[in-house]
Amino acid sequence: MPVKKVPMRQCIGCGERKEKKSLIRIIRTPEGEIAVDFTGKKNGRGAYICNSSDCLSMAQKKKSLERSLNTDIPESVYQALTKEIDDNEDG
Repeated sequence: MPVKKVPMRQCIGCGERKEKKSLIRIIRTPEGEIAVDFTGKKNGRGAYICNSSDCLSMAQKKKSLERSLNTDIPESVYQALTKEIDDNEDG
């Protein structure tokens, strides 16, 4: 049997290419909301980030999330993402 291709995505923080399943997807919905998509299947423009607070802070400094999602990101979204990542890093 042929080997199944593993989808790879690039982290917007560190720039490393990793398996899609190991990254967190952040989406901008068609209504303009910013949300975390753990299923990877929600409708909207997506950007991927490692499950690491370091990558999130790098993405925030470089404004990569704003560029990827083509919108301004409020500080409250970064705080919510930091909380989500911290919860996932512990568990």
